[in-house]
Amino acid sequence: MNFTDFIKVFLLTFVPVFVAIDILSTIPIFLGVTKGFEKNRIRNIIVMSISVAFVLGVIFIFVGKVLFKFMGITTADFMIAGGALLFIFSINALVGKTETEQVNASKYFAAVPLATPLIAGPGALTTLIILVDLYGISIVLVSFLANIIIAGILLFYAELLKRIIGETGIEVFSKVSGLFLAAIGVMLFRKGIIEVILQYFPGVR
Repeated sequence: MNFTDFIKVFLLTFVPVFVAIDILSTIPIFLGVTKGFEKNRIRNIIVMSISVAFVLGVIFIFVGKVLFKFMGITTADFMIAGGALLFIFSINALVGKTETEQVNASKYFAAVPLATPLIAGPGALTTLIILVDLYGISIVLVSFLANIIIAGILLFYAELLKRIIGETGIEVFSKVSGLFLAAIGVMLFRKGIIEVILQYFPGVR
């Protein structure tokens, strides 16, 4: 694989994971919970949350496909189910409520709900498993790591980001991400249906 092909595949895996994580929609919640915290405590929360999210994602990247194979779930099955799930998540992001959720600032906040389900939620984990089957473990792992690093940076500069683009700007980016996620969900659902048709009717092209 030459550099051009690598960049192309990287973008094909990076973008779906980025829109599935939708870190911008997490920022208002994060700011609401950590308001008044010392910088050191906020930094520790961010490091813990992205570490937990990364470990959880890596587990799904390496074990997810094996687990589903053990359960008798085919790639087509997961594409259809995963595509439908991503579409549902995207609809919720597009038309759901946008106000900050009431999340308790407990000592477990960094892990639950920040790491999961806000960063590495069902939509992101589903996306990882499907992308591994389409493009392989290595490139998906690199894309996921890049997304986790970006998520950590955006959380670290969340207050500055909010001041620059405002709550409205964050909401707009979140809605656009939801639209992309809906399109990705439809694409995966379509590919899954085609796989099933070809499986039972191999002569159809």
